[in-house]
Amino acid sequence: MDYQPVVVKKYPHVGSSKSNYDSRYWQQYKHPVFIKEYAPVTSIHFSPSKPHRYAVTAATRVQIYAPRTQKVTKTISRFKDVARSGNIRSDGKLVIAGDDTGLVQIFDMNSRAILRTLDSHKQPVHVTKFSALDHTQVLSCSDDNTVKLWDVPSQSAITTFASHTDYVRSGQFSTSSPHLLLTGSYDGTVRLFDSRSGEAEMIFGRQHAATSTTTPVEQVLMFPSGTVVLSSAGPILRVWDLVAGGKCIRAMSNHQKTVTSLAFNGNASRLLTGSLDHMVKVYDVGTYKVVHTMRYPAPILSLAISLDDSHIAAGMSDGTLSVRRRQAKPSEAATSEFEIPLAALKAGTFNSFLGMLPNIGQGHVKQKGKSKPMGDVDEFRIEARRKKKLREYDELLKSFKYSAALDSILRKQVPPTTKFAVIQELVHRDGLRSALAGRDDVLLEPVLALLVKYVHDPRFGELVCDVGSLVIEMYTPVLGQSPLIDSWFIRLRKKISLEIKFQQELMKTKGALDMLFTSVALAGS
Repeated sequence: MDYQPVVVKKYPHVGSSKSNYDSRYWQQYKHPVFIKEYAPVTSIHFSPSKPHRYAVTAATRVQIYAPRTQKVTKTISRFKDVARSGNIRSDGKLVIAGDDTGLVQIFDMNSRAILRTLDSHKQPVHVTKFSALDHTQVLSCSDDNTVKLWDVPSQSAITTFASHTDYVRSGQFSTSSPHLLLTGSYDGTVRLFDSRSGEAEMIFGRQHAATSTTTPVEQVLMFPSGTVVLSSAGPILRVWDLVAGGKCIRAMSNHQKTVTSLAFNGNASRLLTGSLDHMVKVYDVGTYKVVHTMRYPAPILSLAISLDDSHIAAGMSDGTLSVRRRQAKPSEAATSEFEIPLAALKAGTFNSFLGMLPNIGQGHVKQKGKSKPMGDVDEFRIEARRKKKLREYDELLKSFKYSAALDSILRKQVPPTTKFAVIQELVHRDGLRSALAGRDDVLLEPVLALLVKYVHDPRFGELVCDVGSLVIEMYTPVLGQSPLIDSWFIRLRKKISLEIKFQQELMKTKGALDMLFTSVALAGS
């Protein structure tokens, strides 16, 4: 059965308490910050882990923004052509992106180093995503009509799906099964692939693709339950039911132009759609009615909302990035009137504590700031002595978390004397080997960087040699598996070779000076 679009010209904001609540809620996203990029903003992705930094892809770079300040904290620009689909892994440590040369690259979030290069596509790659259920797998969709599932450690393609007949510009992993992938193509179809069989288990929109006027599928989105799929083709948004065999249960046309982006809020109770008609519309997923509309100054190419629903970011065709922030109202976090806030108990003063207690015999609790202290004027007030707060590495050493203690000192802001003092303490505790054990290339890199930087420093040279010897002993079996780690070992070897040559020159100079001083002493006698 062919479903006709449902054109909604007027939205029932008036007369519905639920709609009014929705409208008031979404109007709290105020004071948008507009940031001008150099090219259209084609992708935005919020990190699932706090503090929910977000990756913005535009032109030949991916920029990482801090949500509190809206400032760029990292810029990744190691692309040969236009970058696409910057995506942050769920732990916030890695970033993946494709480009128009067909290359897919995985970067370390902090150092921006290239950790993996996946080179198999022959045309631009418009979709790159990490699996939320398996951190070792990534997805890529390309204009060469193929979809690839990659194994990150081996840098090899596990499965290649080649049943699409046109550009594949949208795709995602299923959040309910690590084996299922959902893709949308310019051939007008949406396909659900299974990596175990290597085939498309379901094809949606086949009847629409068979017509002479095929509408490209711009975006796909799967509900967290994995039973319902959304797709956008032109201005039409379709809802597909997997349980009913891929049946289209709803088709909506609330936008005037192509819908370019789809996003759920934190609990997937609302759907946000962005379009080339400058509009972002919010749908209630229970009724699929529009409950709110936001207007933007230019056509929208990308849209994302943070997991905690605090920020909405939209990228536009004119290179503008718009970020709206919502401040939670005090009433949303209000506690019971009979609860004493934890901050009051930690205030450290007798008066502030008594000011929060109920008046005896009054039968009610007075609000904070309106009650008077209940003590006598002659009473002594005993103030708690604040304990000296230990540094992070001291706390971790105290808890015998040696690996975490080592990680905490490898940051740039820690002075080198402190770094090597902690390493010396680990040596004394016989904990250095356990602190260095079990590290992947991302966690081993800062250790090697520290050794390379200070191997020539006479203050730490001996300790650097001891640590370096232990690292080489522990990680020799895995050499050759990571280009990043191999390059650091090569740099370390070069630094040591230069230091040895320098010491040899010093010994020659010392010998010459000794002979000179001896000659002078003999001549004087």
